[in-house]
Amino acid sequence: MSLTEITTRLHAALAAAGRGPDDATLIAVSKVQPPERVAAVLEQGHRVFGENRVQEAQGRWPDFQARYDGIALHLIGPLQTNKARAAVGMFDAIHTVDRPKLAQTLARLAQERGACPALFVQVNTGEEPQKAGCLPAEVDSFVAEVQAMDLPLAGLMCIPPVDEEPSLHFALLAKMAERNGLSGLSMGMSADFEKAVAFGATHVRVGSAIFGERAYEP
Repeated sequence: MSLTEITTRLHAALAAAGRGPDDATLIAVSKVQPPERVAAVLEQGHRVFGENRVQEAQGRWPDFQARYDGIALHLIGPLQTNKARAAVGMFDAIHTVDRPKLAQTLARLAQERGACPALFVQVNTGEEPQKAGCLPAEVDSFVAEVQAMDLPLAGLMCIPPVDEEPSLHFALLAKMAERNGLSGLSMGMSADFEKAVAFGATHVRVGSAIFGERAYEP
């Protein structure tokens, strides 16, 4: 697969859903990818990237940002409160707000800085005990809590269980977002982003289909 192929498929899925070609942002998930692969995607003109860890992003992106204009970074992995200050200084969007303590920390930092990345509340739609995210029953109250802090809440995010039909989770997330007046839907990855687009995804997170399989350290 390649960036061109994924972009073509994304535009086809948007068209099939009666949506415009710019109605969903492709986030190229560069976590654990070697720098030469990331540079190759940058050379093709792509500028929106996703990282899982603040520390990895800090080690990777300053050099690229010095060489390429217009890079937008999205944090799509869990955020510890002690890394929040570094995250708000580095990322344009944070997709993993999932608990009051983190929201309160982000609100304090936003007050200090006079600015804040766009935020998404992560929802654990499958209610998986090992996975981060706000439980579906708590979404409405948590969204209201985040909005009361005057934080820039863009929408909701989910990662469906690997052994379940993702469309069920995309539909659930879309309903929760609509109920709360939120337009952003961060959902869909390499294997299912076209289904996510059909349910209104505004941000899809595609890694291995663009970069190739990741080589994790043993």
